[in-house]
Amino acid sequence: MTTPLQVTARLRTPVTEHDHLRGPVDAPVTLVQYGDFQCPFCGLAHANLREVLRQRSETVRLAYRHFPIANLHPYAERAAEAAEAAGRRGRFWEMHDWLYEHQDQLDPVHLTLGVEQFGLPVDEVEAEIARHAHGDRIRHDFVGAIRSGVDATPTLFVNGVRHDGDFDLATLLTAVDAAATP
Repeated sequence: MTTPLQVTARLRTPVTEHDHLRGPVDAPVTLVQYGDFQCPFCGLAHANLREVLRQRSETVRLAYRHFPIANLHPYAERAAEAAEAAGRRGRFWEMHDWLYEHQDQLDPVHLTLGVEQFGLPVDEVEAEIARHAHGDRIRHDFVGAIRSGVDATPTLFVNGVRHDGDFDLATLLTAVDAAATP
């Protein structure tokens, strides 16, 4: 009896300095997350990924890429645009964290309050969101995700190989430790 060939999905778009990165540049393990700010599963993974970064601070760097699933999450693209607008001002990760910690407040009114809370220029950010000033960046991430076999969020790649396991802390730490071991 033969077994079917199992194909492991690989990351098709390499991590570069243009990615949103958290953690040491020379970390032996790079996690790439394709996420949607309105996805409840991404919200759960967010807390665990932050803890992985804390516990393995010298071992892991995280690259965040957008994969808004607009037909399921009506505020996901707007949230991605807000994160990019904040990123343009050096505040991507702060906005990223706020968006995941306030997933029930991504409607336009609450999102504006979040932008204001960070002291960002509300009128400028709102204008960028309205004209989709960061749409090319978000589409680039989305297309790279599709090419890499992403079809849901969150999708995580560990050193370029898709992580098909759970997103609980113990499983993520095990995956990171395995990838860090030569």
